[in-house]
Amino acid sequence: MNERTKDTVRPDPVIDRSGGINAAGRLTILAFGIVGLAVGFALIERQRAEPFVLGILGVLAVIGVVCMFAGAIGLIRFGGRGQSVDITRNFLDSMNEGVVITDPANRILYANRAYADLIGVTDAREVRAVDGVFAGHPSSAEAIHRITRKLREGVAAEEEVRMPAPLAGGDTTVGEARWYRVEARPLTPENGAKSLIAWAVADISSERARQETIFQELQHAIDYLDHAPAGFFSAEPDGRVVYINATLAEWLGMDIARFEAGSLTLADIVKGDNIALLTGILTERGHDRTDVIDLDLVKRDGRSLPVRLLHRVPVTADGAPGATRTIVLNRSPGEEISEASEALRASEVRFARFFNSAPIAIAAIDPDGFIGRRNAEFLKLFGGGGDDGGSKKRKLIDLVAESDRPMIAAALDSAKSGATDIPRIDASIVGEGERGARFYVNPVADGGDGEEAIIVNAIDITQQRVLEQQFAQSQKMETVGKLAGGIAHDFNNVLTAIIGFSDLLLANHRPSDPSFQDIMNIKQNANRAAGLVRQLLAFSRRQTLRPQVVQLSDLLSDITILLTRLLGENVKLEVVHGRDLWPIKADLNQLEQVIVNLAVNGRDAMPSGGTMTIRTSNLPAAEVSRFSYRPLPVVDYVLLEAEDTGTGMPIEVQERIFEPFFSTKDVGKGTGLGLSTVYGIVKQTGAHIFLDSEEGKGTTFRIFIPRHVPAEGELPAEAAQPQAEIADLTGTANILLVEDEEAVRAFAARALTSRGYQVYEAASGVEALEVMEEAGGKIDLVVSDVVMPELDGPSLLRELRKTRPELKIIFVSGYAEEAFKKNLPEGESFRFLPKPFSLKELAIAVKETLGR
Repeated sequence: MNERTKDTVRPDPVIDRSGGINAAGRLTILAFGIVGLAVGFALIERQRAEPFVLGILGVLAVIGVVCMFAGAIGLIRFGGRGQSVDITRNFLDSMNEGVVITDPANRILYANRAYADLIGVTDAREVRAVDGVFAGHPSSAEAIHRITRKLREGVAAEEEVRMPAPLAGGDTTVGEARWYRVEARPLTPENGAKSLIAWAVADISSERARQETIFQELQHAIDYLDHAPAGFFSAEPDGRVVYINATLAEWLGMDIARFEAGSLTLADIVKGDNIALLTGILTERGHDRTDVIDLDLVKRDGRSLPVRLLHRVPVTADGAPGATRTIVLNRSPGEEISEASEALRASEVRFARFFNSAPIAIAAIDPDGFIGRRNAEFLKLFGGGGDDGGSKKRKLIDLVAESDRPMIAAALDSAKSGATDIPRIDASIVGEGERGARFYVNPVADGGDGEEAIIVNAIDITQQRVLEQQFAQSQKMETVGKLAGGIAHDFNNVLTAIIGFSDLLLANHRPSDPSFQDIMNIKQNANRAAGLVRQLLAFSRRQTLRPQVVQLSDLLSDITILLTRLLGENVKLEVVHGRDLWPIKADLNQLEQVIVNLAVNGRDAMPSGGTMTIRTSNLPAAEVSRFSYRPLPVVDYVLLEAEDTGTGMPIEVQERIFEPFFSTKDVGKGTGLGLSTVYGIVKQTGAHIFLDSEEGKGTTFRIFIPRHVPAEGELPAEAAQPQAEIADLTGTANILLVEDEEAVRAFAARALTSRGYQVYEAASGVEALEVMEEAGGKIDLVVSDVVMPELDGPSLLRELRKTRPELKIIFVSGYAEEAFKKNLPEGESFRFLPKPFSLKELAIAVKETLGR
């Protein structure tokens, strides 16, 4: 603002053309109008003028009555100029800043006395608009141009301009350059008239001078700190370095001119795990003391700089840590004065490097069990474990789970008594997550002042525990899977014979025969047993899958009605579809089985009713870290969740829930294969399944199915068209049947012979080659088992291809097709028939392979 003397009396404006026609003027115009009408009527004949006079009088009377009522209820106010107008004008007149209001043609409508004093004029005729005052000076013309450009856009603008001399003139040889603040903003009158422009001009030279003085003082303070004989830096709680002085920058080989606040972090200048010595203190809420820390910083060229830090973390008003205040003392060789001091410095630096760079956690414990000195790895493993955030120390036993504290306390007591053969202790660490550490406790032969009576070394074994648990679980599931797969394979051979011979018997019996129903019961129960075998194969991941591109939302919509019926009336089904789900690749039927099994399992966990929620969503790779499951690779997934509000499961049940034949249901209710089947299908699909359960609240199963990204040129799979059933299953071809299981071979030979085929039998792959040689080129089709002694099915195929490359072959096996397909030449063509199979299924496979 300018510095003219403030008068107690309001100065009159130098120019004021803001007023329009006042009330007296309006009254005069109205009087002249009435006189004009009277003169007009006087010039007209009385009879012709009388109606007009009466009409005008009537209109005036109506207007008068309306105005009276409007005034009574407050719609019209009678009086002189409003008080607000006087207040506004008084305010503008008394302002110390120069104020000018111009119209769109840049004509001045109002200018207060302060503006006239500012530009040094007394006569209204000498007052010029603001742009005219400043535009003539090269130093301010550009600023005025920017303001006017903004005004044309309807935007307020402000500029600070420097003039070589005061606008009011005077003795420029004595005065110095002056600074002025020029503001302008458009004004839009309420009556819709064209916009006006309000200008404000103030002399801010004194304000600028104060700012310059403060800036100079600040520069001096920074210069003093920059060239101090010690380094200094300040870091935010997140580790960002916001200030570093020139001395420390020089020690680190940095260019202080290129340093920007936040561009450097503590991890950039602190070597290795030593950063835990600082971040551990940074994150201790309520910490308010100065710590002395010996560590190594990292120079720009990678070399170490031994330093001692005087590190303080101030506390904000809400108790949270603020930016650090850290003094850095250089402990490099040659920094000490005397030889004794140099030797001591070198010894302390070597110890500090060894202590803080050790890959295991080390801490000194006093006779009472309180933690004293600790290294960076200790802080990294246990957090700010040395104290509770203030000056109060903590005991070592407070850092481990309550169940492990007696072992730690006993080891510390043994160390205090001088024992040296203290066994190692594995204990769980308190805090979030299941973390563990292995402790080694050793006594100190000479404890000095008694503050360091025991040395404790600790190693993080969290990952080791997880890997051990995962390996044990994987080994157990793999072993059970192999056992289940082997049993299923052998059982499939038995079931194939039972179902096959049942079909042969049924072919020779009419439905009216007394034994027909008994044979049907045998076949039905054999088929039921075959279903159990398929579940075992699913768990052992040895079943045949037919993967295809699937939209999970469509699949859920198709089976919602089935799920509603399975859940019953007491359980409410809620299906929450994710938006724009990614495609997946899976066996459609097997995936349906997974969802059905999870729904039925949830229903059984809610005997009194509840809610079963099935939810789908996309899970980008960046969000996989939200889940703590392991192993779970970081890729894009489609997440399928099945959540019930049932009884939940204890930990011991969760650990065995996917094992085959394990069930929490009553005897005779369920086979214990439902969830094991789910596990096998999910794993064979390449997906991952995990569960969270809490007793009394319910269980949530989560299946992470990898997103399918179509390869370039890949076409979407078309729905399989149902084929017409083959009416005639007879034929006349020559078939070589290779099967080491005599019962299966006997059934298959009779079945094919009954359909008109000429069948050659072989009990092994070697025997099959001999039969082929004896038969010459008469064999049209080979039906072979996969797993056989001496020469298995894939090896037999390779031998046959040497002489009969066009020979057709059907493989039959109780294992999945993928289990042996990898042993065949790439691109090999064959038909696969899984065991157990019926007579009709065998006949159809042969007929389709030979061609209709």
